[in-house]
Amino acid sequence: MSENFNLDLIDKTFTSYKKGQSFDGVVVMKRDDGCIFNIGGKNDAFIPADDFEDFSKLKIGDRFSVVITNQKNDEGLIEASKSLADALKMANQNANSLRLGSKFSFVVTGIGDGLLSKMGDYSIIIPFDEASETPSRNHNRFVGKQMEAVVTEIDKENKRIVGSVKLLQQQTRVAIENNFWNSIFINKVVKGKVVRILPYGAFVNVDGVDCFLHISQISYSRLEKVEDAISLGQEQQFKVIGLDRENKKVELSLKALLKDPRIERVEELIVGQTYTGEVVKLLQFGAIVKVENGATGLVHITNATDDRTKKIYEIVKVGDSVQVQVLSKDEENAKVSFALVK
Repeated sequence: MSENFNLDLIDKTFTSYKKGQSFDGVVVMKRDDGCIFNIGGKNDAFIPADDFEDFSKLKIGDRFSVVITNQKNDEGLIEASKSLADALKMANQNANSLRLGSKFSFVVTGIGDGLLSKMGDYSIIIPFDEASETPSRNHNRFVGKQMEAVVTEIDKENKRIVGSVKLLQQQTRVAIENNFWNSIFINKVVKGKVVRILPYGAFVNVDGVDCFLHISQISYSRLEKVEDAISLGQEQQFKVIGLDRENKKVELSLKALLKDPRIERVEELIVGQTYTGEVVKLLQFGAIVKVENGATGLVHITNATDDRTKKIYEIVKVGDSVQVQVLSKDEENAKVSFALVK
């Protein structure tokens, strides 16, 4: 009779355990598949071997906390987890260490008066108007998403934390912008992403700050459309050519990082060498001649004739094919001085 009474009592005790409850206990038996863990009196629980970080080190008599995961298994044992208890303990420690303004991470588990989550025994709520800098009515899109926020309110008595994602985003943006303006300078080469294309240029995001790239600074070739040379989402390096700290404006150039084709053509020319060219323009003091490789240079009147009384138009005309000799060249500025070969 006494044995039957004890069995009924044990059964009632089993059913009184709820999923998620925490208990302290001791290992009373170790098996290949796990261990039997006593959580008070005749109440035993089973913890599977894969719940332990290193099951081989577990010994009979080891004491620790567990969390109930199921009221009863096929053997009539309560199922429990040490890893969940360890995680809960760590989460409570993290929650207790938070202060106003502290940053924390969380996973949105539901929607109520705001975005809801848990940190150990603490409830977390992010009011809807604090969920993002960008307003949204589709709050369900946040469920299951890992996010970061700053603490705006702590109620340790009721174990409640109120936070703001928007405030953290604002703080992060300001910090990024401050770092950008402290490190930017003319001629600096930066990496950016094209985020918006306009008829006259594009905006390029560099370290969180939008900078402007004018169409004239994209290529040495004349472009009909910005899209002929760059595309939305394109990432590459640019050179800073303009800076207005007061108005927070930065001008970029892609062209400045490219080799000027005019310079390349001048580099090909050899001083003293004679080339065939075409007169493309007449000036008061000489003529502009374009040679076979596309380089252009000046034939000064003094290098076209020995007769000081003659005008350049009396010697050559636009469209004339002429022989010119390279007298000198300035590769950096893409300038060439020619002499007319008679």
